[in-house]
Amino acid sequence: MLLFLFRRLMQGVVVMFVISLISFSIQDNLGDPLREMVGQSVSEAERQALREEMGLNDPFLVQYGRFMSKAVQGDLGTSYFFKEPALDVIMDKLPATLELVFSATLLIILISIPAGVYSAIRPNSILTRLILGVSILGISVPVFLTAIFSIYIFSIELGWLPSYGRGDLTEVFGGWETGFLTQSGWLHLILPSVSLASIMLPLFIRLIRSEMVETLHTEYVKFAKAKGLKKVRVYFLHALKNTMLPVITVGGVQIGTMVAYTILTETVFQWPGMGFMFLEAVNRVDTPLIVAYLIVVGGIFVVVNTLVDLIYGLINPTVKLAGGSQ
Repeated sequence: MLLFLFRRLMQGVVVMFVISLISFSIQDNLGDPLREMVGQSVSEAERQALREEMGLNDPFLVQYGRFMSKAVQGDLGTSYFFKEPALDVIMDKLPATLELVFSATLLIILISIPAGVYSAIRPNSILTRLILGVSILGISVPVFLTAIFSIYIFSIELGWLPSYGRGDLTEVFGGWETGFLTQSGWLHLILPSVSLASIMLPLFIRLIRSEMVETLHTEYVKFAKAKGLKKVRVYFLHALKNTMLPVITVGGVQIGTMVAYTILTETVFQWPGMGFMFLEAVNRVDTPLIVAYLIVVGGIFVVVNTLVDLIYGLINPTVKLAGGSQ
């Protein structure tokens, strides 16, 4: 266990180094931050003096070395627009994004498992054909179209749900605010979370179905049926347990991917999370905030993938965390 964690920690350090290098290297291609900071009224001489003061004229390796020396201390730069540490700005937006991802993940779990299991044990039923048909549609439709259609139907035409914002918030611990504790917060969360879940839901339904079909033809499931065990016990205890092993592996990667997918969802619904903040930072050429965002999202990927590998190794007895597969 300790060897596995140490190895993954070293791999994570290498991955984060590569992410930081790529993120920092692309900032010169995003535009001139001084144009957004000082406008057109500042003379060229003053611009050059300001560039020199900010260190923007230094060689790339000098700038990157200066950035990394601060980054290891938790300083990812200061946002040009907010005039605050970039990491503080991201941490302020992070609760909204995590709230959205958590809600979408919960929807995926609650819908995909029963839908996938049912479509595997009743492959020829009308409901199964409907589930698979809807899943194909879900795969084909981009998330921003799903979001726009949901706003048009449920907000504009029916007037049931709000179309933008986060609603009323309640402060919990550490200054974090959540909408889970207010009715307004829940109502504002429904459409964004459903739209975000629509990206991964068809994938998980089909993945669970295919793995379940394969598991139902194994000898131990046939033996469990021959023993006279109840079908519910066979399906949801014996078969589903082994079906979920590959699903957990894929799910961990996809949950990290959803953090990146929130950019489109948050933009359509004006959800005040990291994705919406990132697009605004790109428009403003706020390079410290862009670099900090990419590093934080990369760190989330690394942490999630490490946890998934750890969980997979703990629930699968055929895997040795320290030495790989037997």
